[in-house]
Amino acid sequence: MTNDASDSTWSAPEEEIMEATYTALLKHGYADLSIARIGDELDRSKASIYHYYDSKDDLLVALLEFTVDEFEASLATDSHQNPAEDLKRLIATLLSPQPVADDYEYQAVLVGFRSQAITDTRIRAQFTQAHDRLANTIQELIERGIAEGVFDEVNPSQVTEYILATITGVMSGRVTTDREDAVAAAHTSLLHYIDSELTQDGC
Repeated sequence: MTNDASDSTWSAPEEEIMEATYTALLKHGYADLSIARIGDELDRSKASIYHYYDSKDDLLVALLEFTVDEFEASLATDSHQNPAEDLKRLIATLLSPQPVADDYEYQAVLVGFRSQAITDTRIRAQFTQAHDRLANTIQELIERGIAEGVFDEVNPSQVTEYILATITGVMSGRVTTDREDAVAAAHTSLLHYIDSELTQDGC
C-alpha cells in the first residue's frame, strides 16, 4: 500500500500508523486486530498511537477513510478521452481478473469493513460517502457520453446504480469466495452491456 505524500492530507506519523494498521488488519483480520498488534508493525511505541487516536475504533474509522482515499486515487479518469473507453478502464481497474496486489488489498480491506457498517454509524457514513463518490464518477462518465453523442439517451442514474451494484457485488465475491471465473464473467458482461446497450452505433 502506497500513498503519494505530495497530495496527502495525512501527516507522516499518521501515514506510518495507517500503514501499520493496514498490515496488521490483513494479517489478523478485523476481529483479532488490537492496538498491540498494530504496535508490532510500527517502529515506534504503542503509546504513540494513542497520541493520534483515542481508541481502536477511532483508528479503524481513520483507516477506512485512508483506504478509500487511496482506492479512489487509483480510479482517476481522463476527461479528454472517449467516455466509453474511460468507463471501460474504470471497470477494468475494479474487476480485473488478475488485479495488482495493492488493488486487491484495497478491496479486501474495504470488504472486511463492510459488515461493521451494519451497526457502526461512522463506518456506515464512510461507506455511503465512498459509494456516492464512485457513483458520481460513473454517472459523470455516462452523462458526458450522452452529451458527446457516444451513449444513447439512457437514464444516467439507473444505469449508474446497475453498474455500481454489479461492481460492488463482484468485488465482495472476489475476496470472500474462490469463484475466480465469476470476476472475468462479470467484467465481460459489463463491457458487452456498454457496447451493445449504451454505445450508439458506430461510436
